[in-house]
Amino acid sequence: MTELRGLYPEIEPYASGMLDVGDGHTIYWERSGTPGKKPAVFLHGGPGGGISPAHRRLFHPDHYDVLLFDQRGCGRSTPHAELEANTTWHLVEDIERLRKLAGVDQWLVFGGSWGSTLALAYSQTYPERVSELVLRGIYTLTKAELDWYYQFGVSEMFPEKFERFQAPVPEGERHAMMAAYQRLLTHPDKGVRVEAAKAWSLWEGETITLLPSLDNSQHFGEDEFAHAFARIENHFFMHGGWLEEGQLLRDAGKLKHIPGVIVHGRYDMPCPARYAYALHKAWPRADFHLIEGAGHAFNEPGILDRLIRATDMFAGLSKA
Repeated sequence: MTELRGLYPEIEPYASGMLDVGDGHTIYWERSGTPGKKPAVFLHGGPGGGISPAHRRLFHPDHYDVLLFDQRGCGRSTPHAELEANTTWHLVEDIERLRKLAGVDQWLVFGGSWGSTLALAYSQTYPERVSELVLRGIYTLTKAELDWYYQFGVSEMFPEKFERFQAPVPEGERHAMMAAYQRLLTHPDKGVRVEAAKAWSLWEGETITLLPSLDNSQHFGEDEFAHAFARIENHFFMHGGWLEEGQLLRDAGKLKHIPGVIVHGRYDMPCPARYAYALHKAWPRADFHLIEGAGHAFNEPGILDRLIRATDMFAGLSKA
């Protein structure tokens, strides 16, 4: 049996800074790897999740020059948990600003979960700027996908966890969970917002891996992380990502000249595998890997192995 690939050793950024993108927002960015090597950009999940040191380690540091950044309102970007002027299309333009800051004509775009949504939106807007795409945990942000995760579907797999997710919401409002949470997450009392945010975030943190993860439960339950994560995610999802229904699959033809890799866990709860398969059918140039024995998280062994193999392949280090 072939040994599974793991993360590259820990490395520190060689440059970092804050970029004023207008609208009152400033975003944190960092670059790691080797200056002048293959350019790449990493798009984190959520929306509202932020980057972590582990994300740098998805790229061979001797062969990549990768830019990572905290999207508007989260991580080290400011103002924290801000919803104003924070939409998919603001983020698409932020990516373009960062490409110009990096001084590259094209780059590999890597996105997982919400990052896959944003990567598709960016690549369909600026296909000439994308050399390759690596996508994990495909989310096309349709109403059916949102209902599956927040209303009825995953609730059948995790009834006790869904009960805890429902707990902050009055029974009379539980027919529309996202709307009920929007009211709580925009409440004038920060204490109310934070308690709701923790319940929203823990629902995700405890359902994204095939097997339970104590690390996820602790991380997603942290007040400051949860506050930004839940507010921004709910804000985006209540607006359907400012996308037309089915837009990302409809416009997949715009990717036809872009090489890509799609990696998706068979038992991904937030992002049903049928949408990853539909993207593969609409974009046949992309290699498709449906990982058995895996959920949604990037660091589950089979998913991580395929992601590292993908970045290695596009750096010319291997064939698969």
